[in-house]
Amino acid sequence: MSTITAILEPHADGSLHLPLPAELRHRRVRVEATLEAVDESESAPRLATPEMLGQRREALAALRALGGLKDVIPDPAAWQREQREDRPLPGRE
Repeated sequence: MSTITAILEPHADGSLHLPLPAELRHRRVRVEATLEAVDESESAPRLATPEMLGQRREALAALRALGGLKDVIPDPAAWQREQREDRPLPGRE
């Protein structure tokens, strides 16, 4: 049995979509739900503050000064082709 606590935003049709843990994805699942409104302050996304943005800029500038990631990924396009897992597209056999 798994207990999940989540704050969900309703979709336009009024339904809620609950992500399931991997071990429950291919089985029937019993759900018990308690619905209650949540204060906006509790569920509001955390916005980047000017301090956080400044720290990010400094980190990127430091990475650029070190030469970026060229020693790790010398050819980004080739790296992406290696990482990508192609799948057959419907109607394009």
